[in-house]
Amino acid sequence: MNGWLLAAGITASGVAAAHIAGGHRDVVRPLLACGLSDEPKRVLHAVWHMVSIDLVLSAAALVHLALAGATSATGPLAWFVAAHFLAYTVAFLVVTLSVGWPKPLLRLPQWFLLLPVAALTAAGAS
Repeated sequence: MNGWLLAAGITASGVAAAHIAGGHRDVVRPLLACGLSDEPKRVLHAVWHMVSIDLVLSAAALVHLALAGATSATGPLAWFVAAHFLAYTVAFLVVTLSVGWPKPLLRLPQWFLLLPVAALTAAGAS
């Protein structure tokens, strides 16, 4: 068993749960109630669901990798997931820091949830 990948998978599961519960309340409901035209509104709604699926599948993959034992595919797949979460982290940081808000890192704190998954996964991939 790979403890780093298991920790990453558990953390990623928490991120997925927070995204699904909190995102539905704080993002999806206001999005669907806003005056944006139907097409972009439904595209953004679908993208939110795509991210939900992506987070759940990534968490499941990490737990599977942790429990299945090392194979020749473990390292490359783990590095892919680590890069994936790091890219999500960077996207949130770039968007957050480009807006010019006071205390921007606290305004969109998603990066703070994504970065540990990337770090734990990278540790387990090595």
